[in-house]
Amino acid sequence: MTVERIHQHIDEHFDAHLEQVRRAVRQPSISADGTGMAEMAQLLVDMIGEAGGTGELVSTPGYPIVYGEIQVGAPKTLLVYGMYDVQPVDGEDWSVSDPWGGEVKDVPGFGPCLLNRGIFNSKGPLIHFFNALESFRAVGEPYPVNVKFMIEGEEELGSPSLPGFVEQNKERLQADFALFPFYGQDANGKVQMYLGFKGPYFIDLIARGGDWGGPVSRGIHGSNAVWFHNPAWTLVHALASMFTPDQKHVLIDGFYDDIVSPSAEDEELLAKLVETFTPETELAENDVRRFKYDLTGVDLVRKYLYQPSLNIDGINAGYTGEGSKALIPHEARAQIDIRMVKNMRPDHMLQLLKDHLERHGFGDKIEVRPHDGYGPSKTGYKNNPAAQAMAETYRQMGLEPEIWPHLGGSAPFYLFTEVLDIPVVLGGLGHGGRPHSPDEYATLEGMKLAEKSYASFLLNLVA
Repeated sequence: MTVERIHQHIDEHFDAHLEQVRRAVRQPSISADGTGMAEMAQLLVDMIGEAGGTGELVSTPGYPIVYGEIQVGAPKTLLVYGMYDVQPVDGEDWSVSDPWGGEVKDVPGFGPCLLNRGIFNSKGPLIHFFNALESFRAVGEPYPVNVKFMIEGEEELGSPSLPGFVEQNKERLQADFALFPFYGQDANGKVQMYLGFKGPYFIDLIARGGDWGGPVSRGIHGSNAVWFHNPAWTLVHALASMFTPDQKHVLIDGFYDDIVSPSAEDEELLAKLVETFTPETELAENDVRRFKYDLTGVDLVRKYLYQPSLNIDGINAGYTGEGSKALIPHEARAQIDIRMVKNMRPDHMLQLLKDHLERHGFGDKIEVRPHDGYGPSKTGYKNNPAAQAMAETYRQMGLEPEIWPHLGGSAPFYLFTEVLDIPVVLGGLGHGGRPHSPDEYATLEGMKLAEKSYASFLLNLVA
């Protein structure tokens, strides 16, 4: 059988495939400061060419989008979405000598793993897809579908340039299915399959000295705190006004008004997934000892999926180094993010936030500086051939997927579900972890499974 020969090729040539993965992840590509972005984008163009297609760099107001096509005359076409940017590693303490070294080491409980920034989120899965294509060519099998690529370099920045690219290229982005390659197995090997995402919105809150008080242009001696305002206190009080002390309820008026109840199909999925949902795994993988809510089963999962969140990503003000330095900073900053559920939109949430600050006396003290964000996305299962092909792939490989209505994280899938109207799926086998953290990893055994799953998925799309 075709799939068996391809899987055998992956087993026999995995060392070479691993080097392809290392080739990609060793290339830094940090969108926050631009490090290595041009080199990584060109590397992907080259890989599309090596796979038998034509790739190009499409200019945007930010980093270029890698677009490519492999036309084999097949009746159906798959659009592959990916990202080539990753997070910085500054200030992180890794157990390997170089976060960009692509080193392989044993990780307790997982065996041999590749440790590198971006291996899990999410260069690794994307390169495995290319390796799966190489395996088709190596055994003399034609690709079962035409393949298009749309790989952005700003996902970690909120995908600001992607909507414009999609709007301007609707015709050439047309496809029958779409795929976002991603490791789909948790730490215990269970497959988790997600049918959508919450929408992210990142916002900077900046308190500066001004007419209301506080130093305007520079930090001043801390002894002046007895008679001058401190912008850091202003920021802290503004943040505290937004949340109850137990962090269970957002106090911004209207924050929860647009929430909708799960659909009938989602309720069916919820009832089934809680049969295999293991909260202990979620705690262990995130190094957390308890959940915020005293809930279990479907109530806990429903809270995670259908409630929006307000989070402080970071706070920066004044002196935080060794020793002591008496200081009133002239500026204090916090970055927050809102994770939106169905029917919530960034512009409306921004206005609610501004109204809250004004109402609580912070309107003239805090600048609200929004970054790019986007709304939530949702696809179904019963009417989604891409999702069904992925689920069938998992089952053929001996694993029953735990299907989630959506994920608490974010990806710009609304462009597929609302703009392009293409059935889209996130997935693939394999396990990795610690995204945005030191010692980001993926298991070598999971890498083999990922490549085999993408080969099977391609065949199942036309089965």
